[in-house]
Amino acid sequence: MKLIAAIILENDNGEFLLALRDNKDWIPFPNHWDLIGGHVEEGETPEEGLVREIKEELGIDIGEYKFYKTFECLTGDAYENIKFIYTAKINIPIEEITLFEGQYARYFTRDEIPSLSFANIIKSVVLDYIDHCDNKKPEDL
Repeated sequence: MKLIAAIILENDNGEFLLALRDNKDWIPFPNHWDLIGGHVEEGETPEEGLVREIKEELGIDIGEYKFYKTFECLTGDAYENIKFIYTAKINIPIEEITLFEGQYARYFTRDEIPSLSFANIIKSVVLDYIDHCDNKKPEDL
């Protein structure tokens, strides 16, 4: 089973940075929104794959990040995989972000997330994270 490492990047305004996938018919889910991340290469840990993918896609070295959870994706994707999802804060203005893979990046509010067309199970991953954050107890913050 393939391993995927991806990150939910959120700014201090509670907006999520997403990437619009290329509009090429030979890639899975063209023209759909996605998290930053990708395949974990042989010999890499999910964390190493995550750091590499962020560097490749955004050109930045990620500082602090946290593991959120894994999602087993047995249907709805190009192949079966396990997604290792991480979270981090990002406060780079959108005009200063260059996306090196995909069409462009954009910040979205929580209210916009449900109406977006996402790749594979990513919408349910982001909504799960939002629900998790909304249901945190004050002592967990």
